[in-house]
Amino acid sequence: MIEFADRLDTVQEYYFSKKLREVRGLISQGKPIINIGIGSPDLKPSDEVIQAIQNSLNDVNAHKYQSYQGLPEFRNAVANFYKKKFNVNVNSENEVLPLMGSKEGIMHISMALLNEGDEVLIPNPGYPTYSSVTNLAGAKPVYYELDERNNYQPNFNELEKMNLTKVKIMWVNYPHMPTGANALKQTFENLISFGKKHDIMIVNDNPYSFILNDEPLSILQVDGAKEVALELNSLSKSFNMAGWRVGMLIGKEEFLDEILKVKTQMDSGMFYGIQKGAIAALEMSNDWFAKLNDTYEKRRKLIWELAEKLNCTFDKNTSGMFVWAKLSIGKKSEEVVDDLLYQNNIFVAPGTIFGSKGEGYIRFSLCINEEKIKEAISRI
Repeated sequence: MIEFADRLDTVQEYYFSKKLREVRGLISQGKPIINIGIGSPDLKPSDEVIQAIQNSLNDVNAHKYQSYQGLPEFRNAVANFYKKKFNVNVNSENEVLPLMGSKEGIMHISMALLNEGDEVLIPNPGYPTYSSVTNLAGAKPVYYELDERNNYQPNFNELEKMNLTKVKIMWVNYPHMPTGANALKQTFENLISFGKKHDIMIVNDNPYSFILNDEPLSILQVDGAKEVALELNSLSKSFNMAGWRVGMLIGKEEFLDEILKVKTQMDSGMFYGIQKGAIAALEMSNDWFAKLNDTYEKRRKLIWELAEKLNCTFDKNTSGMFVWAKLSIGKKSEEVVDDLLYQNNIFVAPGTIFGSKGEGYIRFSLCINEEKIKEAISRI
């Protein structure tokens, strides 16, 4: 009898993988499902990005194995982007590590830092992959609660009461997913002080900073941040390149050298053409974000209308491509989601997939056109 690894007992199939299979089954039965649950951009990248990958295909080195550290010009584009957008100085030679999407980076960082029995601080609510990867690495997830009364910022008084002796990593994610809460400079400063005090690596997952956000921030803007912090970023959301799988990890050379030891065992470098397209994206002017956010703003106003039809409340001062909506008192997230799916042919995400603090909430995606949202409103 073939036996699989014990570590698989600690994780389940990703919720969206399983639920979307059910949704596809309903569609195949002729159900007119409107999917407002998944954060996969439905808009295409810019013409410049598409032209760049097309032009690259006949380059002499286009189809060879690529460097694990990526093309020098790609790293330069990342460094220039961080300087221009965040006023953060990044050494393109040794402080940028290209990734096949930032999700890959979560695994690489965890494998590089965690031993069995180590602990990891994970936000609740938060991105489920932080927990699953921690479990796969043999470490222990320790959840710190985020509350709407505190604008979903970490409560450092409560954190200091915890036994932190085994904690190696603290995951943070601002603008926050799923709630859309914005980063605060004071929060980032407190996080760096906290990491230094307790020898904890602070990792900010930052893919949403340019979506409906007038003040993009990086944790690396804090003085001394590179001593204890890394930042993940991605082109998936900001440039409609989710399927391209291109992201980056920013941090000091000593940290990236260790993480590179893991990465080199798991891939053979990013496709040349994707890097060329990524360079074109990173060099886009602010007009790109203005047009993108104009579309998302129109959609968000309609999603707010839909949420109100469902008697939900929500915060309008958020960023990112989701609306985090609080249900009427007593309603359960997954029950509401299933009712919408089976009665109205509308799929949204239950808050519970993001942690116990997600109970009583549902999450709407903005990755759906206005006509579909209007149709969903009419169904309600």
